[in-house]
Amino acid sequence: MTSTHHTRVRPGSPRAVAAAAAAAVGLLAALLAAGPAAATPDPGDLQRSPGARTAGSGAPAVPGQDGIVHSPNIRHLANVPSTNPDGIETDIAFQGRYAYAGSYDGFTIYDIADPAAPRTVTQVRCPGGQNDISVSGDLLFLSTDSSRSDDSCNSVSQPATEKSSWEGVKIFDISDKENPRYVKSVETACGSHTHTLVPGGRDIYVYVSSYSPNDAFPDCKPPHDGISVIKVPKKEPTRAAVVGFPVLFPDGGNPGAPTNPGVTRTSGCHDITVLPSKDLAAGACMGDGILFDISRPERPRVIDRVQDNVNFAFWHSATFNERANKVVFTDELGGGVGATCNAATGPDRGANGIYDITGRGDQRELVFRSYFKIPRHQADTENCVAHNGSLIPVGGGRDIMVQAWYQGGLSVWDFTDSTRPHEIAFFERGPVDPAALDFGGAWSTYYYNGHIYSNDITKGLDVLRIDDRRTDSAARVRLDRLNVQTQPEYDR
Repeated sequence: MTSTHHTRVRPGSPRAVAAAAAAAVGLLAALLAAGPAAATPDPGDLQRSPGARTAGSGAPAVPGQDGIVHSPNIRHLANVPSTNPDGIETDIAFQGRYAYAGSYDGFTIYDIADPAAPRTVTQVRCPGGQNDISVSGDLLFLSTDSSRSDDSCNSVSQPATEKSSWEGVKIFDISDKENPRYVKSVETACGSHTHTLVPGGRDIYVYVSSYSPNDAFPDCKPPHDGISVIKVPKKEPTRAAVVGFPVLFPDGGNPGAPTNPGVTRTSGCHDITVLPSKDLAAGACMGDGILFDISRPERPRVIDRVQDNVNFAFWHSATFNERANKVVFTDELGGGVGATCNAATGPDRGANGIYDITGRGDQRELVFRSYFKIPRHQADTENCVAHNGSLIPVGGGRDIMVQAWYQGGLSVWDFTDSTRPHEIAFFERGPVDPAALDFGGAWSTYYYNGHIYSNDITKGLDVLRIDDRRTDSAARVRLDRLNVQTQPEYDR
């Protein structure tokens, strides 16, 4: 393992971009060509979102290229442009006065002490899609889900059919923000598409989500019906190691097509969100949504599992509400590269599914209530689908979150009434290319200490502020860190 290379301006990584685009186009073709499924639905799939308005009604016209439209209650405070126009900006984590933003080329540390004037502290070049990112204390975790020649930050792409290829989780020491130090790598089966931190006493557990095994891949063979669990001793992170691979789908999970046309076969999980204060987790696992108990972090236990074989193509991510009696699951129809926020796709596909959690203990169940999709049609040249978001901690029994929709921009929406979700604010740019479908838009959009931070795939980091009586109370909630997939219990 060689030391990482630090730069203040990153060079391009066409190889990573090409690989990501090829994978996304393949998924888009598979999911969209199949069309809506006709299989028997699982809970509530035939139920229409009560009171949902037709997308596009009363909405502003699609802005021109790079033009901006937004609701009156949102202000755009700042943008830090991406310094790599060929790169892909991805997820964000927060700690104190810093934001940590991943990209297919590595990660960037921003000083956000003044949200209206964020400052780049350093950029670390460490290619490897998609570089999902989390922080804990002086440690930063980075996911690699692209087959590399080795575990170093100087690696190059190498076929997964070669035994020597590497994928997994990299760990950095960030005690010196200007000079992060690469200290450890942990290889995991099928790589690490995303990861989730589960805090412990002396240890941090990392739930690694990955998928798509193949008999031709020596380190990623089927069945791949669970997640990798890494144990990281806080005082000795160099001893980090995989301590288990709990099976979450002993029956193999959703079989996908041809049994369920248009649905992705479950072969692992895409993303997991944990609620440590409740020993609870929600998994978005390709063809399945699951609720599980994490009171024993090395042995998570599934409590309930649901499918939507009519409108969900790919279970992508999950968000609990503050009272932990609801979960919002997202469907990434088209793999993120499709133009699915239009009349042809409709309001229920490529949307969020809102589920209530009913019952207690092991009798808890996920009960479908409605779908939510942005009520603004996008151009057919704009990739748009539900993507990464977070709660806005408004308290008072209200449930509001902000969410990225790729070129659909960002949406602030209220799901206090699970059956009647509605948008209350938005911000979006015009098409990256008005003449052809191109990849861009907001990848991750999160609320942290009074402001909204959004990592745009091509435009870089945006900072926004919402001024609305329905969200004003959230500004009083101050966090010392936020990894969105490790949901905090908000102090007031």
